[in-house]
Parts: sequence; structure tokens; C-alpha cells
Amino acid sequence: MGNKWRKAKLALGLNLCVYVPRTLDDSAAPSSERLSDAALLSPKNWDSRPMTPTPSSHGLRLIRSGSKSSKQTCSICLTKMKQGDGHAIFTAECSHSFHFHCISSNVKHGNQLCPVCRAKWKEIPFLAPTLDPLPGRASVGWPQTDALMTMVHRLPPLPRRDLNRRHLLSLLQAPEPSVFDDDESLDLQPASSEGSSGNKNVAGHNPAKTVEIKTYPEVSAASCSNSYDNFTVLVHIKAASTVARLNPRGNQAILPQPSQTPRAPVDLVTVLDISGSMAGTKLALLKRAMGFVIQNLGSNDRLSVIAFSSTARRLFPLRRMSDTGRQHALQAVNSLVANGGTNIAEGLRKGAKVMEDRREKNPVASIILLSDGQDTYTVSGNGGNQSQPNYQLLLPFSIHGGDNAESQIPVHAFGFGADHDASSMHSISEISGGTFSFIETEAVIQDAFAQCIGGLLSVVVQELQVGVECMHPSVHLGSLKAGSYPSHVMADARSGFIDVGDLYADEERDFLVSVNVPAESSRNPTSLLKVRCAYRDPLTKEMATLESEEIKLERPEISGEAIVSIEVDRQRNRFQAAEAMSLARTTAERGDLAGAASILENCRTLLSETVSAKVHDRLCIALDAELKEMQERMASKHVYEASGRAYILSGLSSHSWQRATARGDSTDGSSLVQSYQTPSMTEMLARSQATLLGSPSTQRLVQPSWSFGSQPKPR
Repeated sequence: MGNKWRKAKLALGLNLCVYVPRTLDDSAAPSSERLSDAALLSPKNWDSRPMTPTPSSHGLRLIRSGSKSSKQTCSICLTKMKQGDGHAIFTAECSHSFHFHCISSNVKHGNQLCPVCRAKWKEIPFLAPTLDPLPGRASVGWPQTDALMTMVHRLPPLPRRDLNRRHLLSLLQAPEPSVFDDDESLDLQPASSEGSSGNKNVAGHNPAKTVEIKTYPEVSAASCSNSYDNFTVLVHIKAASTVARLNPRGNQAILPQPSQTPRAPVDLVTVLDISGSMAGTKLALLKRAMGFVIQNLGSNDRLSVIAFSSTARRLFPLRRMSDTGRQHALQAVNSLVANGGTNIAEGLRKGAKVMEDRREKNPVASIILLSDGQDTYTVSGNGGNQSQPNYQLLLPFSIHGGDNAESQIPVHAFGFGADHDASSMHSISEISGGTFSFIETEAVIQDAFAQCIGGLLSVVVQELQVGVECMHPSVHLGSLKAGSYPSHVMADARSGFIDVGDLYADEERDFLVSVNVPAESSRNPTSLLKVRCAYRDPLTKEMATLESEEIKLERPEISGEAIVSIEVDRQRNRFQAAEAMSLARTTAERGDLAGAASILENCRTLLSETVSAKVHDRLCIALDAELKEMQERMASKHVYEASGRAYILSGLSSHSWQRATARGDSTDGSSLVQSYQTPSMTEMLARSQATLLGSPSTQRLVQPSWSFGSQPKPR
């Protein structure tokens, strides 16, 4: 027996190194003592007991001191493996373990790569055809050259008694229908559990208290003898609160299960890139993140998964995430392998078709898109100018909805790594009404997904429209500053409206309304505006309306020094910073990085002279830090193309929709990464981080820099 040692580094970012002999044999050791990567990633398998490395010819066994064996999970079917349960266990030379029947089904289709780490195996398990074959089992009718053809061959031969898993297998192997009207019936549970879309008697639910309106004129008084152009009024909208329950012994949140809060159920389609560049750690982390999403959807929520590379395939139809639905979804997601090119348009087309063809609809619908590459099949130049790709070709009409906002399905796009096409991903999200997130560090993909679904699972307002109407006959609207939200001022300039759409619980929206203020002959207050909101309650499906009190401006004969509203000033700063970001990005795309950095620096100088900066307003400080970060990411063409462009676009997406996005890898405590986070998002993030290993690298992107109990309001 030789005395050569080799260094074995555990996959998926685990910073634990041990040395094991090359030639020692562990074939006699019980397989239950081996830990797969899937088991190692489970927090329940980590404690303070030391680990003792033992040699293995097939890989690595880790045995905790003080325990006879460790729990183990098959990385294909995600069920536990243990001795004596009637199933043989295979451990490959790369150390990953599987049920023998799971992995033999995998390799009998010609695949000799580990489904977890993509290592090429020398020793291949083989299952003889006499061992419980599944009658009628045939390969899926995809072209053998297709990059996706192997993804449905990852499910094991099933006992005849296991009808649920057999049903999933038949779904994956069946040819795709021409119409995706095979969505599972909603069969909604009572609203007291996870929420209902049809029960109007929701306990403790009052739609009249779902939205709150506040208004702030830029100054409270102005001389009656003067007239004013571009007088600003801030309209502040806030959705109903959901209170996080805090641990009385500290600031840690007690995370309720989704079933404990009535909410609107969701139809979610995830469109996932499994092209060749996703192989290895990226795909493993994506599977883990999707596992988190699946486990946190409720039984009234429905999920469908589209996987795309050179072409696209629907893994399963919209299915309720009951216990059985979750099991099927986990098995299907874990069956994915990476290969082929990147056809984002085809993935989105399939995702949109799932939404278009469904027979029934949950109140909330959304698409999550993740890609680490550039679409090489669809995007073309616009009018022959190859520098201006027509990204709208990537979006089916049903997603962007044209002029029909009600039919619009938002796509929340996630650009993964340094090689994705940030411009196309941002355009997709912007056109559809979704957000764009930049995942710079692979390890934070689960947290990014968690933040997104934390919002989607807390929608309390839909189809919100904010209207403003002038009260005084001489007052007229100038402009409505609403970011990316569609807004319109009527021809007579006496009224206007903003289409906001959905609001998550505790979300806030701020809009700046510009009006003219006439001179007055008397000192009576001038009535400026009235604000009205109309929206649909997603739980009861009822329309509700409310209106603010009239906004009045005091008109003394001689006014003293005007005191500018801090609320108005900070929102002016936010709009000004967003405009500077947009202009800097346009300048950078022309190749003038120095000019782009100068635009950001000038904006920082202007912000430093505002009322908010002088009182050390936290939003103003955060905006300055964000602008500085963007300047640094324009240091060179290489830096800008690797991360600067995506960082700026994710910031623009966040500010224009006033909604949280994941962006970059910033550890700056004053970063605006957390500025639009809601308590529901923060709770889901905490739940995500509780399932991870807890290393700083997995928490840098979205970990709040303050405690739950002391989180300041930056707005």
C-alpha cells in the first residue's frame, strides 16, 4: 500500500481540505458513513463535532467523532440513503454517492459524467435490463444532437407501486403538447392557510386599509403676492404592513412558515439557462437555489420549470407545490445537465406559452429568468446597425403586453457572472415590468432568488393606478416623475395618472408632481391637488378606491425663509441620481468612460450641497456611496464590461421601479442594495441564509447591515 497522499477539496465552495491515501480501499466500510456534497450542503449535517478523514478508493468518507455514521442524500432523487433500506448505494471516485438504481439509469444512456461535479468516471455502474425494467420506457423524441436531450434521463427506474414518481416520469418523457392547457387545477385551500383568490371572507382582512396615501408640498407656505412655476408635491404611497415577529431575547426574526399568513397565491414559471457554460458549480448552485424556491412555495402556489440551451424544454406543467408537487419538482430540477448554446428567446417563448395557455389563473403571475450567457440565436441588429441589437425580439408579445398592461407578465431577470448580456437582460425586465439583478458572485444566487420570491409571495395590491387632479382653477400640472411606471398628463393639464400595478406588502412608492402656483389677492390657502388611488385586492378580487385630503399651500402676505421639506428633497436626490446613472451609462456605451465617471462625480457634488446631505440623511449618504461604486467600476474598459455595465443597470432597475434588486458584490454598509427591501424579503433572505453554510462569501450581497429591530428607514 503506497504512502502517496492527495489533496481533496470538497465541491461547492466548502473550504475544508483533507489528505487521503490514493491506494487504500474502503470497500468494506458501510456506505452510510460517506457524505455526498448534497448532504454536506445541508445545515442539519453541520455541528461542532470534529470530522475524521478516512481513506477510500472511490472517494472520501467523513465520519463525525462520536457518531457511527452520517446521514446521506442521493444527489439525483434527493431521498435519504441508509443501509438496510433495500437499495444498493454507489459511491463514485469523485466521492459523490447515489442510489445504485438512480445512477445506473443515468449512465445507461451513455453519460459518464458525475451529475454533481461533472468529473469523468472510469468505473461505471451498470444495471442489467432484468432488474425491474419499466415497461414501455422509451427515450424522449428529441434530436440526439440537442443540448437538452439528456436532462430527462436522470430519473431512476421506479417500483411499480410508486405511482406518483411514475407519473412524473411519464410527464417528462411525453412529447410536449401543442397547447399547454394541462396546468393543475387550483383547488384552493381555505384563505386562513396560504391565501385564497376567491374567498371574500378573509379573517382580519380589510381591503380599505391596504393602501396609505401621504402628500408633502416642497414648502408649507409661500407669499400670496408671488407665483411659482415647477412647484413640487411629493405623493407617497405605502402598501399595508406585515409585521415580522421578533425574538424577545434578541433581534433575530422568528420566521413564520408561508402557510401562517393569508396571501395571494402565485403562478411562477422559472426559465433556466443550462447551456454548457453552466456546467459544474454554477449548475449545482442553481439546483440548490431552485430547491429553496420549491420548498418555500405553498400548496396553493403553482410552479413550472423551463430549461433552455440550444432549444428549450418544459420540465413539467404548472403544478401545485403540495408535498407531491414539491417532490416531483425537486426530482425534475435535479435531473438537469448543462450542455449546448444559449437560446434565451426560445426559453422565454416556452415560459410565456405556459402562462398564455393555462386554464386557470392564480392572482399573481411572474416569470424568473436566469442566464449566464448571451443569446446567440435570436438577437439581431436594429435596421442593420449591429451596435443596437433589437432586444424586443427576445420577448413574446404576451410578456410585454403592448398597450394592454393588464396582460403583461413581469420577467424578473438574473444575470449570472461576468459573461452574461446585461443589456439584453435589463431590456427584457424593463419591457415586461420586472426587475434586473446582477449576480456577480456565484454563491449568492440562492439569496437573490429568495429576495425575489419574498416579494412575489407578499403581493397585497394589484392594478394600482394613482391619479392626481388640480383643485384650483388656475393650477395646472407640469410633469409627473414616476421612473419606469407609465404616466400620462391629460391634454388640459388638469389631471394625470400613473399606472403602478402590483405592490408587495410594506412597499412604498414616491412620485414627484410638478405644478404651477398662481399669485393670490387674498391670504387664503391655495388648494393645489387631490390624489386618488384605485386598485384591486388580490385576496377578495374586489376593486377599492381611496383619496387624499386636498393639498393646500398657506399664502401669507410676506413669508419668512422657506423651509424645504426633507421628504421632497431626498426624493429629488433619488431622481437626480438615477438620471445621472442613466446618462453615465449612455456615455460609457459610447466608449467615453472618463466622461461617464465625470457625470457621476458632478452628481455627487450636487447631492452634497442639498438639504438632505447637510442633515446627514441616510438615503443621501447611500446614493453618494452607490455613485462612487459605479465610478470605480468604470476604471477601465475591461472592468466596465466585466461588471460595471451590469452593476449600473441593476441599480437603474431598482431605482426606476423602486424595488429591491440583487446587485454586484458590494460589502459597503451604506449600499442601496437594501434600500427597497421589504420585511417579507428580509425574512425570506434570513431563511435562505439559515440553510447555507453561513460563510461571509454567501452573505455579502444581501445580508442587511443592521438588525431587524433597528433597521432605519432610508426614505
